[in-house]
Amino acid sequence: MTVRTAKSFALASLLAASALVSGCGQIVDRQGYIQDPVLTAAIQPGIDNRDSVAGTLGRPTFVGQFDQRDWYYVTRTTKQFGFNLPRVADQSVLHIRFDDAGNVTTVERSGVDKVASIEPYADKTPTLGRDRSFFEELFGNIGTVGAPGAGTNPTPQ
Repeated sequence: MTVRTAKSFALASLLAASALVSGCGQIVDRQGYIQDPVLTAAIQPGIDNRDSVAGTLGRPTFVGQFDQRDWYYVTRTTKQFGFNLPRVADQSVLHIRFDDAGNVTTVERSGVDKVASIEPYADKTPTLGRDRSFFEELFGNIGTVGAPGAGTNPTPQ
């Protein structure tokens, strides 16, 4: 083996090893609102209103679906190795509630403790009740319509 062949083999081995190891690197991803602790601590109930919160923190990540008086600022950090699914490493939720006049009534902070893990259950959702086949659903009422005791109308006397 010549010196040139040995150097080429060593370089190729080094490149192959670095390519294999690079696939095991950790990927950190940050999503959502970038919180500034000084600005978020400045929001005070009874002092601030909707306009001052929007001026200080900007638009919320999302507004409450059922009540427009709830504003949420959400930050999430996920980590993953290689091709694994990302896992939540850190989460911060700032929930600001306004009264009807638009003044801040409460400011709540929560973290990763409220993250819910939802696991899909195969291709069928379990439900309470009877498990009926397609044909039982289709032909299940034959013979029950008009049968005594099956209807809600009392029989005339």
